[in-house]
Amino acid sequence: MRKAEIYQQGKFAGTLVELDRNHYRFDYAPGYSGEPISLALPVREAAYHFDTFPPVFEGLLPEGAQLEALLRQYKIDKGDMFQQLLTVGEDVVGSLTVRSETLSHVGADVRRLKSRRKEA
Repeated sequence: MRKAEIYQQGKFAGTLVELDRNHYRFDYAPGYSGEPISLALPVREAAYHFDTFPPVFEGLLPEGAQLEALLRQYKIDKGDMFQQLLTVGEDVVGSLTVRSETLSHVGADVRRLKSRRKEA
């Protein structure tokens, strides 16, 4: 079971859990009262359950050449969206940030790689 911490505008909002390859759960943190992570997922106490990778997180993933480079560099399976999210989660577009304690160093590597590409 893999877990990702989800932050909204820098504030811890909740946890995304991969229960198995096709089942996911998102729980808002107890007492969280900030902006929802998505209009489709308003803040509530009950968990959200998904039978596919949650669309709100899938929309954060790279596509095309950036995706192919990510998969190749980090040896990630194309179908493993959870791992893709954990890998790029600290450097996604928008107000969300995704963190995993076990992979926080990988997110830093991705930021350095993108920075080098911009300089080139």
